[in-house]
Amino acid sequence: MYRTQRNYENVQRMLFNGIGEYDIPQIESIQFNNAEFIGFNYARNAKEPENKAVHFFLDDYQFTRVWTEPDRYIPMLQRFKYVLTPDFSLYTDFPKPLQIYNHYRKHWIGAYWQMHGINVIPTICWSDQKSFEWCFDGEPTQSVVAVSSVGTQNNKEKKRCFLDGYHEMVERLQPTQIIFYGRVPDECKKNIIHIKQFSEKWHEAEVSQW
Repeated sequence: MYRTQRNYENVQRMLFNGIGEYDIPQIESIQFNNAEFIGFNYARNAKEPENKAVHFFLDDYQFTRVWTEPDRYIPMLQRFKYVLTPDFSLYTDFPKPLQIYNHYRKHWIGAYWQMHGINVIPTICWSDQKSFEWCFDGEPTQSVVAVSSVGTQNNKEKKRCFLDGYHEMVERLQPTQIIFYGRVPDECKKNIIHIKQFSEKWHEAEVSQW
């Protein structure tokens, strides 16, 4: 079972035609019409999921399972009004191949969910300016998008990297709305929907193990 389900990076489930040098799966555009946002770690027991949107602005270990066992979570996620693409980390000190791999995984999952009828909102991620060569590949234009500023506003260099990517995203993708998780810097404009950052109080006991 392990050999057939885990060893092929999900290409045995679906192989999408890719965008750009690294064949990143394309995510289709979508528009947003009001929803309450909850973290993926609370999705299983959520009430009225048809009025909620699931985000992945969490530590990676809390949602890696949507990549390792994607079919397991589709019936649950289909109940929600919207689902954001997973926010796999693109830290600036990650090796470039790992950053590209995380970007690919985000897009494969998003395209796979859309294939199963889920309303997917693209989460836009970047690291430094070098990542602009590929980090917007597969993202839709004229769509609602989501970003997170968490962990990027505590020093000048991190804030500069975040703002560089934010302005590049706005120019390239021309989003209709921007769902913003975390503190919104004064420099960030456009049609922003602010999600207040939840207190970082997650404990192992609070994370559902499915």
